[in-house]
Amino acid sequence: MNSCAFVNFISLLACEIAKDKSQEEIDILAAFFTQLGDTLTTLSALKD
Repeated sequence: MNSCAFVNFISLLACEIAKDKSQEEIDILAAFFTQLGDTLTTLSALKD
């Protein structure tokens, strides 16, 4: 998958996840996925 297609996929996925959610639910999901990404980055760095 090229980078533009990947960016478009992520944007579409975010829109679908946010659909019919309250602002509070979206905020919690955003924090969850940010922490998940940060933790995966940390784990990846520790493998090197």
